[in-house]
Amino acid sequence: MTNNIIGSRLREMRESSCLYQRQIADHLGVTQQTYSRYETGELQPSLSAMASLSEFYGTSVDFLIGLTDNRTPHARRRSKA
Repeated sequence: MTNNIIGSRLREMRESSCLYQRQIADHLGVTQQTYSRYETGELQPSLSAMASLSEFYGTSVDFLIGLTDNRTPHARRRSKA
C-alpha cells in the first residue's frame, strides 16, 4: 500500500462525487491543506479518517488503500453493546 494509491483513490472518489477538497476536509475536521496533502501522498490519513472516508463514499478501506479494485463495501459487523 502506498500513499500514491490512497491519494489517487481519494481524488478519484471526490471528483466522481463532484466535491471540493474543502468539503471533504470539513467532513473530516481537517484543513483543506491537510486534505490536499492526503491526495498528493505527502501525508497519510489516520485510520479513523480512512474509516470515515470509506463510510462517506460507501466503499471499503480496502478499496481506498488499494487492496482491492472492488468498490463495493464489505458487510459491517454490529458491535455488541
